[in-house]
Amino acid sequence: MQANQRRLEDIRRERVEAEQQLDQLRAQVHSISDELANLEHQRETTNRIVNELDRQAVELTGDIDRITVDLLLAQDALAEKQAVFERRLVDITKRGPLYTYQVLFAAESFGDLLSRYKYLYLVSRQDRALTREMNRLKERIARERAGLLAARETLERRRQERAVELQKYVDLARQREASLQETRRSVRAAEARISAADREEQRVTDAIAGLERARREAEARRGGATTRGTITSESLGSLDWPVDGRLLYQFGPAAGPDNTRITWHGIGIAGPVGTPVRAVAAGTVALVGPLGTYLTTVILDHGGGFYSVYATLDDATVTKGERLVRGDILGHIGGASTDQGPHLHFEIRGPGQIALDPLNWLKKR
Repeated sequence: MQANQRRLEDIRRERVEAEQQLDQLRAQVHSISDELANLEHQRETTNRIVNELDRQAVELTGDIDRITVDLLLAQDALAEKQAVFERRLVDITKRGPLYTYQVLFAAESFGDLLSRYKYLYLVSRQDRALTREMNRLKERIARERAGLLAARETLERRRQERAVELQKYVDLARQREASLQETRRSVRAAEARISAADREEQRVTDAIAGLERARREAEARRGGATTRGTITSESLGSLDWPVDGRLLYQFGPAAGPDNTRITWHGIGIAGPVGTPVRAVAAGTVALVGPLGTYLTTVILDHGGGFYSVYATLDDATVTKGERLVRGDILGHIGGASTDQGPHLHFEIRGPGQIALDPLNWLKKR
């Protein structure tokens, strides 16, 4: 009994751990909520970044328009100077070669000489100025074109940066929201499992407690005489298996879905639907019928406060109050709709409705 009490304490400790895990999940939800609030702040900051990028894009567009106008004006001015230069070349071509010494020697007087020299000087200076202006306009056009190209490239980079910033935080927001939803689902699933386990354990415990009260009252009516149970401490390791099959899960805590912990109060034995289930010891059928997630269940009273529980049955072939001997068929395997598939859920309860590890009572195999 002390060992059983220790097992009960272990189960209760496991339940405390499950509740702590639930608290951690709730804390995780709160943490993710804070993270989402921080993410929203980041998104607002990103919006300001995007707005700044948009403002810069507008300025760049204005610069592009201004540079384009300056480029067009420079091209028009160059075209005008080129036209003048072309006319000058035409005039020179029509006049033919003109040598300076010929012009000067042809002067009729010293004043005419000075006039001719000044004319030649002004013509050459005008030609040089025209050439310099054309070169300056060409350089200006080259600079304007380079500036226009740089502005367009900068504008394209700003647009790409804007798209990257938006997509980055949209993806992050979706990821965090999905994480929050998944965590909330895990919390709800954990709460549901704990609640279901509590309800079903309490239902079985209450049912056995009621049967035990009825047994004690019957003994009291008989004057306190007690009968020796068919399961006692001497039965450890000697009971027949209720059904042959692979062990699906064992007594005690085990890993469940979604990183949860499940405490099994019995063992699961796999088998095809319809496989006969036999009584592990003689006893009286104390309960027959559906029992929540235990599905169709048969509980045998073995006397002395010991009970065996046969759950997830496809059907029950016994009736309440019927007396069974060891090896009698009491039903058939069901449970095809459960997560574990077709199997028998088998429990042994000792005095005080304490769940005992069936593997300690069944024969070794």
